[in-house]
Amino acid sequence: MAISLSVVVLLAIVMVVLIRGGSLKAGPAVVAILFGFFLASSGVAPAIRRVLDSIAQTVSGISF
Repeated sequence: MAISLSVVVLLAIVMVVLIRGGSLKAGPAVVAILFGFFLASSGVAPAIRRVLDSIAQTVSGISF
């Protein structure tokens, strides 16, 4: 749960920066948000969750 919340906050910050910088207009941003919302309720959502969880575990296992 903490990882997904962190990803949501990070992606929201990136989107705000892109909108304010002029790289992303408001219309396509709304489309991207709606796409993510509907993708989360689709049948492919569990597979995406597993991939993101495995990437998070891999990154957290890296020691410097």
